[in-house]
Amino acid sequence: MRDGSPPVPTRPRVLPPNDPRQYDDLAGEWWRPDGAFALLQWLAEARAALVPPARRDGALLVDLGCGGGLLAPYLAGKGYRHVGVDLTRSALEQAAAHGVTVVNADATAVPLADGCADVVAAGELLEHVPDWRRVVAEACRLLRPGGLLVLDTLNDTALSRLVAVRIGERLPAVPRGIHDPALFVDAGELVRECARHGVTLRVRGVRPAVGGLVGWLVRRAVPGMAARADHRPGRRRIVPTRSVAVLYQGRGTRNG
Repeated sequence: MRDGSPPVPTRPRVLPPNDPRQYDDLAGEWWRPDGAFALLQWLAEARAALVPPARRDGALLVDLGCGGGLLAPYLAGKGYRHVGVDLTRSALEQAAAHGVTVVNADATAVPLADGCADVVAAGELLEHVPDWRRVVAEACRLLRPGGLLVLDTLNDTALSRLVAVRIGERLPAVPRGIHDPALFVDAGELVRECARHGVTLRVRGVRPAVGGLVGWLVRRAVPGMAARADHRPGRRRIVPTRSVAVLYQGRGTRNG
């Protein structure tokens, strides 16, 4: 300031849990290897592993809640046109920079034709929307007969709320208020809802690999450690677990 007095510090805005504006505030984290969204990067890699190579020319993959386009590098070479749908423009700008064809729209009202998609992905989305059943209905509407639905989300259990919110959001690496536990999705209800719309969904529990998770937390906590991160291709950072009580993947095919 001209009078020599120190600048008044600006306080970060305080938003309600699960407020979409958080993603504008965290826009610089989407592609940082050890940033706040590292777990989302790992989950995108694991989700993409469920997607087989395209079976036909012009195959379309619709990525609901695509965020910064984290699926893109893991789909490269599989033969899909990757269309990403999201409400957050700052995220879509980054998705577009990584080769995604972006659509600024709500996941409950996607401006695409019925049965247009060979694959619909809904990663870390359902636990963030006010009505996950409407998103499931829209995802199934977009799928062509024989099309594939892949997703991952948090289960509606006390253990999930403990791990993801009470513990997880108190870690220095994880943004606070990113989840509203009232929106978590019961795995059995999700399977039944998909069946109502003609998709037979199978679920399995997943979790971060312990070594990778601990390493990430240490690198986030200790200045200068990020440069030592191990980002070797092919290293599994999300692994299966017997329980679906916290985090789970779903994979299913539309009947017909």
